[in-house]
Amino acid sequence: MSSEPAPVSGDSPFIATGEATAILPARESGKTPITVIGTPDIRGTFDELCIRQALNARSAPGVSDVVLNPDAHCGYGAPIGCVLVSPTHIYPGPVGVDIKCSMSLLQLDVPADAIADVRTRRALIDAIIARTPTGAGKDMRSVQKSRRISADTGRLAAVHGASEEVCRQLGIPAHWAGRCEDAFHTGHDGTHDALAARLDVLQHGHLKNLLDKTSQLGSYGGGNHFGECEIVRVGDSAHARRTAAAFSLKDNHVAFLSHCGSRGFGFQLANHQFRALQDKFSRWSIPLPGDDRELVYAPLGTMEADAYIDDMSLGANFATVNHMLINALVLEAFAEVLPGAGGSLVYFISHNIARRELLGGKMVWVHRKGATRAFPAGHPGLRNTAFADIGHPILLPGNPQAGSVIMVARADAAKSCFSVNHGAGRRLGRRAAMRQLDQKVIDESFAAADIITNCRNYPRDEAPDAYKDFNEVLRSVTKAGLADEVARLHARFVIKDADKADD
Repeated sequence: MSSEPAPVSGDSPFIATGEATAILPARESGKTPITVIGTPDIRGTFDELCIRQALNARSAPGVSDVVLNPDAHCGYGAPIGCVLVSPTHIYPGPVGVDIKCSMSLLQLDVPADAIADVRTRRALIDAIIARTPTGAGKDMRSVQKSRRISADTGRLAAVHGASEEVCRQLGIPAHWAGRCEDAFHTGHDGTHDALAARLDVLQHGHLKNLLDKTSQLGSYGGGNHFGECEIVRVGDSAHARRTAAAFSLKDNHVAFLSHCGSRGFGFQLANHQFRALQDKFSRWSIPLPGDDRELVYAPLGTMEADAYIDDMSLGANFATVNHMLINALVLEAFAEVLPGAGGSLVYFISHNIARRELLGGKMVWVHRKGATRAFPAGHPGLRNTAFADIGHPILLPGNPQAGSVIMVARADAAKSCFSVNHGAGRRLGRRAAMRQLDQKVIDESFAAADIITNCRNYPRDEAPDAYKDFNEVLRSVTKAGLADEVARLHARFVIKDADKADD
């Protein structure tokens, strides 16, 4: 959103229910209130627009629950950092334009001291960016050592996700699919055929050049997307060490954390859906929740809902393969610089997606916009996975200087619809960060922390001070009883959109 946050005026609208929990009453009497996760300090970071968007989302047709997470800030129709649940409707806004923006973590068998030398880290940066381009509009043709994506492979990836055949064609270890929250998505009827048919319709309609965007598979893009080389520090508790072992984490070893989504492919699909639904609402004079045109929706079972689910699934499959390929290329880069280096995927998890899940004894659509799934041990959604008895990894990026965290959910995550925040959340809008933050101070802080980047100057609007206090955000999660910390990740180098940073 381009609007600058405004402070909340007057008395707090929140009613505290615990040290790090509260409720925000709905506008309508009789509706359950919004669940709020956050300490009083964190609740003070929710500006008026964020609160208004949350209330609009709670007032929207078919919505049964809304959760506001500690990283919440104004977004596209609904706040970034929120969860919206509906048994009857699908909402594009609480998914957003970067369909299945996600986190993934690659654990390497490289000890921390192997990358202590800055020359080694610089060589690793060079090897990675020779394979995985950054920047808006960039695709794999812009770098020397990338995979070349044919139209046939791109189509297969969009329809089938990280299938064994797609992995084989792109040189991705096929067993990594078992370390995905969802290795693939199907169409509205549960089939891949529905996605193939939908893709044909799109290619013969308004999105004739959609498959051209599959040349971006294996790239980061711009904005807040990044690749970050980490040192893993497993927690001291017995629970943390047992969980870390189950996650295949290696203490005091190198790992690589990635944040990206469905690139231009997903954006075109999402943008097309917003336009189509907004046109229908306008033509039929359908009331918009809170008069917000980004809160369009479609009742399940309608042609519009089926079309959105299909398009979201196509974008989600692209995002899945994009992450898988990035991790394969990063592993290849490490092996080039440090011969014999190996590694494997720890987990891949989304924070911009709508999924059908069992909640309160019935199947509903859980929309997570800047929110991360948090299934604890024994959750039926983890049945027949490697994490059924431990809970799946939760990957929470903070900022390069504060570090990032791997957590695991507790049973009490049910109170937040089995969701947690997706990171720290913005404290300053991008324009405010550009005005208020000093470039020299930012760059000196990275030098003092011995964290190098691929940028001549680190992007001001992505600087650590543009984000909320990550430790207070994490305190909100643990004090609310949602999840426990397993390990901390300490950055050694960062890959961002260098084109933008150099402007």
